[in-house]
Amino acid sequence: MDIADFPSITLNDGQALPAIGFGTYPLSGRDGCHAVVTALRQGYRLIDSAQNYDNEATVGEAIRRSGVPREEIAVTTKLAGRHHRADLARRAIAESLWRFGLDRLDLLLIHWPNPRRGLYVEAWQALVEAKREGLVRSIGVSNFTEEHLARLIEATGVVPAVNQVELHPYLPQADLRAAHARLGIVTEAWSPLGRLLIPQDAEPIAAAARRLNVSFQQVILRWHVQLGVIALPKAADPDRQRANLDVFNFELEEAEMAAISALADGAGVRVFGFHPDEHEEL
Repeated sequence: MDIADFPSITLNDGQALPAIGFGTYPLSGRDGCHAVVTALRQGYRLIDSAQNYDNEATVGEAIRRSGVPREEIAVTTKLAGRHHRADLARRAIAESLWRFGLDRLDLLLIHWPNPRRGLYVEAWQALVEAKREGLVRSIGVSNFTEEHLARLIEATGVVPAVNQVELHPYLPQADLRAAHARLGIVTEAWSPLGRLLIPQDAEPIAAAARRLNVSFQQVILRWHVQLGVIALPKAADPDRQRANLDVFNFELEEAEMAAISALADGAGVRVFGFHPDEHEEL
């Protein structure tokens, strides 16, 4: 697919992000740099990193080595929980830019709300300021519940552009996605393939793969696309990277979409068991 024709989703601030991005956890060092370079050359234009992935320098070096113009790439990172205090957040953003070797980020997220510490509104205000100063194009959050989002919006009047959450067929996040739609927030999915949970012969995903003559993973990623969710699969293998992008020339039927969404059976399962109301990420 020509990059110019790659489907995108427009955020509430007008920036458009590719409908599929590239997750970089836990890619780092020489091999990680090679994987990100390969992904960029395959056609990925949204690269997802985080301060706690310890690979911002790796991603920055890969961007420089890839030969892809910087202005074509949307670079994401996430503010770690230990930096939620406003002064620490501002310093951490500057350090991320230094590690990437960039003068601007395209998307900056709060990684986890850490509600017991209760500083995520303060952190959000620092992100709002960073956007105002031109250090970042778009700001959002990650792993926030509807209640966390409501508190941010009430306190600041600024609606996040993105909420990146764990989302896959065993955790479709229907209620949260509906809240995002009401608020104008784009949903991104980490662990979109639910690799540690979903058996590779699970129906109805396997049935759709047989009908369409595509892979099991491609069906799951197409399910995300048709939900309007930006999926962020990670793959170091070039063939897998290419296959994960090749999901725009087929379509799941409505019944297949519904059956895949019903796999959670009303009780979603999390890959690592981390719930935003309880998990503390520093």
